[in-house]
Amino acid sequence: MVQGWSAADTATIKVSVTDLRNTKGVVRACLTPDADDFPKCKKASANSVVVTAGKTVSVTFSGVKPGRYAIALLHDENNNNKADRALLMMPKEGFGFSRDAKVRMGPPKFDAAAFTVEAGTSHQTIRMRYML
Repeated sequence: MVQGWSAADTATIKVSVTDLRNTKGVVRACLTPDADDFPKCKKASANSVVVTAGKTVSVTFSGVKPGRYAIALLHDENNNNKADRALLMMPKEGFGFSRDAKVRMGPPKFDAAAFTVEAGTSHQTIRMRYML
């Protein structure tokens, strides 16, 4: 049996992004249910949003089916559509993950950032981090 989804069955996720170091460029946000696609978000199952950087930044994902998801953020300060790197592949631009997932010797695993989405509206706050 195929299950149909109505607007009442979907979720809206509102994300507040904090601690941007400047208002240059854009914030690229990705919501994905796919552990293999996190945090790069290249597959069709990913929902990506781009917003102008500012003192306060909000990102909204609408029409999200209930399930388990993770969010990855990039403060693309020069708006070149990639994560710029420096010394030993260290990120030059800001990044952040849902559940404030920790970064060690690379990005966090999906399970560290994943959260459950149910129908209705939910809120996430993600702190932007910078290594350089």
